Amino acid sequence: MKKKRMLIAAVVALGFLPFGSVLSQEGSESGFSVGSDFYSSYIWRGTKYGSGPAVQPSLKYSKDWFTIGAWGSFDFSEYQEADLSFSVALPAGFSLGVTDYYFPGMEYSDYSEASGSHAFELNGGFTAGNFNLTANFIFNKAGGAGSSGRDKYFQAGYSFKFFNIFVGAGDGWHTYDSDTGESNFAVCNLGIGTSRTIKVTDSFNIPVNGQLIFNPDKNQMFLVVGFTL
Repeated sequence: MKKKRMLIAAVVALGFLPFGSVLSQEGSESGFSVGSDFYSSYIWRGTKYGSGPAVQPSLKYSKDWFTIGAWGSFDFSEYQEADLSFSVALPAGFSLGVTDYYFPGMEYSDYSEASGSHAFELNGGFTAGNFNLTANFIFNKAGGAGSSGRDKYFQAGYSFKFFNIFVGAGDGWHTYDSDTGESNFAVCNLGIGTSRTIKVTDSFNIPVNGQLIFNPDKNQMFLVVGFTL
């Protein structure tokens, strides 16, 4: 299992090697893009991570049917996250990918179950019109990253004209109870969101979005606002 995890990490990392040459030689026409989101809080699948506002930079390369990306979240305290991902678009609205969740500050090459710093997740998606569905499965146990192994998460969403709704359920690190050490499959992410674009100049707009999120499993509610540059 250890060799398999290291192989997956190597494949994902190798995909990023051309980025420097792509950026310097071809620029935006290469399919390379970079940006950043700024959120009042970092809420992921119904759980808050870090404290205060979060800066979430992203870097990706898309070409035809595949996308390779890097994404991170950093607050103004101590929380840090830096993830790599690879996904492919399939026929009939389906997609498939892998995400490597990593948290800076831990040894990058630690793939052990006891203190591993990487959680590898298989991501499946389906979109049909305004409806979308995702299924996610973490297949390794990593004590440092906090994954239990075999963690599952499913989410369905629907977009209306002026707003969207979503509901998600999972187990593992999505519903883990630190007091009891247990995790049961439960609904943990209910929400409604909306977005708008603020026009600054004729050539520069700022997308803004907001979400009201409720986690029934932890009995917590969050209001989040963010914008993208």
